[in-house]
Parts: sequence; structure tokens; C-alpha cells
Amino acid sequence: MTSCEYQQIDPQSLPTPTPAPHGNDRDKREEPKRPRRKWQVFPGKNRFYCDGRIMVARQSGVLPLTLGLIVITSGLFFIFDCPFLVKHLTSCIPVIGGGLFVFVVITLLQTSLTDPGILPRATPDEAADIEKQIDNTGNASYRPPPRTKEVLINQQVVKLKYCFSCKMFRPPRTSHCSLCDNCVERFDHHCPWVGNCVGKRNYRFFYTFIVSLSFLTAFIFGCVTTHLALRAQGGKGLVFALQESPGSAVELVICFFSVWSILGLSGFHTYLVASNLTTNEDIKGSWSGKSGEGVTNPYSHKNIFINCCSVLCGPMPPRLVVMRNVQWCQKRKSIFGTVKLVLFCHGSCVQ
Repeated sequence: MTSCEYQQIDPQSLPTPTPAPHGNDRDKREEPKRPRRKWQVFPGKNRFYCDGRIMVARQSGVLPLTLGLIVITSGLFFIFDCPFLVKHLTSCIPVIGGGLFVFVVITLLQTSLTDPGILPRATPDEAADIEKQIDNTGNASYRPPPRTKEVLINQQVVKLKYCFSCKMFRPPRTSHCSLCDNCVERFDHHCPWVGNCVGKRNYRFFYTFIVSLSFLTAFIFGCVTTHLALRAQGGKGLVFALQESPGSAVELVICFFSVWSILGLSGFHTYLVASNLTTNEDIKGSWSGKSGEGVTNPYSHKNIFINCCSVLCGPMPPRLVVMRNVQWCQKRKSIFGTVKLVLFCHGSCVQ
């Protein structure tokens, strides 16, 4: 066995190790990268602010116009009309107008900044599994025709269409918005005036917005008319009244051309709420029997009051896509679980 000799070494005699150049840079390179938030990699056509807390549509250029018209018209009303009406009629007029104005602005912002009910897209594993079931040709460039599934909701057959963008079968009443590139639950329509889709989670805000805007427009229009009529008394004429209050002329024109369309829109959506319909279903005639078949709306409770309560007063559905998280919201689990949940809520069974 070979013998080994050991010798004690003085630590002071050892050379001092010199630090490697750019050591801090190497440590920085070795640090793991911070995972990106979901809003930073979200595939839809949306814009995000405040670290993903606020989500708006990419084409939201009309929203500032809507907000500007409301603010300008109301501002002119408070400046030119309210002082005269308070002096000659009652001090309740600015109080009522102020309350309506605040309520309109709040509901507008809620409609614009609330997630309308976006469904998360299928994960790569789910998409690959569904694609294997749909495309059996082996040709990656071949796009098969839309596939459907049939479910039974309140004894009415409803077809679920396959979404090629989200790689999933859409739940009932869900549609894909081409402007936002998202599948939205209970999709009603994409409204450029609010800069967002209108769906399951923000329809109540949209309805209260247009109804309150109808009251505000009609209220300002009536007050401006009364103001000009009082100023024109005594043979002074309308021209003198407009010269004394030029802002009232601007209000009169804006309100006159907008009140009719706003009232008509409010009446139309009141009909939809009472019937538990969406704009998308009404335009397509999904339950109108235009095809000659005896179809009825399976979502209607056959009672106007119950329909209104279910649409406007139900609990707020949870947000399925939480943009500030790093991973997908665990409420989702799988798109098939989402479909089953929606069907269960409607009291249906899958065929």
C-alpha cells in the first residue's frame, strides 16, 4: 500500500483569489426571469392598463366621444340652464340632473372596463386532443367544416358550435367576437360606443347605462325647452332667448338628435330583457321560428318579472380569466368542465 505524506500549509501563504471579471453581470444572467403576466401574453385583441386590472377593446376610439358628449352636454346644462331654472322654478333641478349625470358616467365606465365574460382558450393539450377528434385527414393545412354538438335545454335542442380560434366547443349562448377575438358568454353584441363587448358579466351595467342616459337626455331636453320658452315670453322671441343663452342651443341640437335613438335602444333592450333574449339571438332569429320549425326560447322563464330578475338581478358570474395571475384561473380547469357547468345551470343534459 503506497504511503502518503501530508504537509501543513500556511493559509497566509496562499495566493488571494481574484474576483472573476463581470461577476455581477454573470449573477444577473443566472437569476431566473420573472414570469410574465397573462395579460402580457393574452391572445385576444385587447389593451390592458394598471398591470392588467383594466381591460378595454383595441378599437375603443368612440368611447372618448361618448364620454365627451355626455360631459359637454351636462356641463352646458349646469352652466347656462340651471341658474335660470333655479331662480324661476325650483332648486331640485340641478340635484336631479347631477344625480343622473353621476349615475350615467359610473354605469358607462362599468360597462367599458368590466370583463364581459371572456372564456379562456383551450390549453395546448386540450386543443391537440380536440383536433385529433375533428381532423382525421392527416393534412395540417386542411380546415374541416364546423363541427357541432347537440344538447337539450328545457326540452329544446341547442347546437354547440366549434370555435377554430379558441379551439373549443362554445357553451350555449356564447359567440366569438371578431373585433376582440374572444369567445364571450351570453354574447349580446360589440358596442363601439362603450368600447367593449356586451356579455354575461356587464350586460346589467349596459342596460342601466342606456336607460339612465335616456332619462338624462330627456330631462335635459325638457329643461332646455322650458328655459328657452320662459326667456322668450313677453314677445322677446326665440332668437333673443338663444342669444341670452347660446349654450342652450348646443344642448338642444345634441339632445334632439340623440334622444330618439337612445329611447328606441332602451325600449328594444327592455323587450330583450323581458323575453330573456340577446341582440345576437334576436338578429339571427334563433327562437323566432323563421325556419318553419316549432322552436321556443329555452332560456325564457315564461314570466316577464322572473326574466328581468334573472338577467339584471342575479349574482355576478365569476371572472374566468384573471389577467394579473401568472397561471390560468383554476376555476376553469377545462373547457369541458365549463360547458358542463353552464348546461347544469340551465337544467340541461348532454345528448
